[in-house]
Amino acid sequence: MKVPAQTSKERINIRLESNVKSLLERAAGLEGKSVSKFVLHSALEQAKKTVQDHEFMTLNAEYSRIFLDALESGGRFNRNLNNALTEHSRRVTSK
Repeated sequence: MKVPAQTSKERINIRLESNVKSLLERAAGLEGKSVSKFVLHSALEQAKKTVQDHEFMTLNAEYSRIFLDALESGGRFNRNLNNALTEHSRRVTSK
């Protein structure tokens, strides 16, 4: 039994200047893609980078040591940390 191909159901419409459209068409053609596929691929790559930039933190050796030392020492929640956690809870929705 064949599994039906998944079809796209969502749509994004954008308005742009004709010179921007021409550039997208030219770039898509150079890569042998449709404009839709070119724009989707480019947008997905940028979206992944943006999410990674906002959700992951990289520490150099010095800051990594300071961070790990702080985790090991326990520490107390002061007013500033409590305020930051409250603000984070207000702004960020986790799934």
